[in-house]
Amino acid sequence: MGVYPADRNDHETYRGTEDPITLAEEIMLLSLNDESGVPEQRQAAGWAAAGGILLELVLAGRASVEGKYLKLTDRTPTGERLLDDRMALLDAWLRGREKRRVTEWLTKDQGKAGNAAVESLCARGVVVERQHRALGLFPTRRYPEADGAPETELRRRLQAVVLGGVAPDERTAGLIALIHAAKLHRLAFPDVPRKPVADRMAGVASGQWAAESVRAAIADMQAAMAAVVVVTAAS
Repeated sequence: MGVYPADRNDHETYRGTEDPITLAEEIMLLSLNDESGVPEQRQAAGWAAAGGILLELVLAGRASVEGKYLKLTDRTPTGERLLDDRMALLDAWLRGREKRRVTEWLTKDQGKAGNAAVESLCARGVVVERQHRALGLFPTRRYPEADGAPETELRRRLQAVVLGGVAPDERTAGLIALIHAAKLHRLAFPDVPRKPVADRMAGVASGQWAAESVRAAIADMQAAMAAVVVVTAAS
């Protein structure tokens, strides 16, 4: 968990006994090393976290995807600070423009969404911030795990669906679709061969688990990520 700063179905609750952690936070829990607090697959996790926040806003009825375009449909706060902070930024970004593509927002937010999710995990007490100096000179922050219960429950839920064939609830299916889109299979299942995991995740992602607008948001995230990979490879 590294240089990042910082409806309920069968989700456990981890802020006291009230609020489930968000999809973006779950993605970052998979990315961050429990002991060192250093991130793995940082860029891909950032994309997935941005997609997770957008997906939560769609599922909460605050945003919608029409074709390839994104809009806010309800600005009422969700009560979840991570989502409401990102929704305010999205609102400001959309204001005065009739149409903005989902890919534009995800490209803009992917570098910051992971940081925001880790900050939220810190506020919940799931991870703790540690100051560190690289080479004794350059200050960085690391986020080792302080409370292992959320990640244990997260991995149990993923294992039940992906390896055990249990039918997922809507949010878990969305999480699996995001992990698959960002190619974070190894973070979710480090000790299982990739192909059967990827095949099962692909099946979940294509199943009848969500509204078409949610599928469109994830599909656009995949397209945006693929474009960035092509540009990076070419340069």
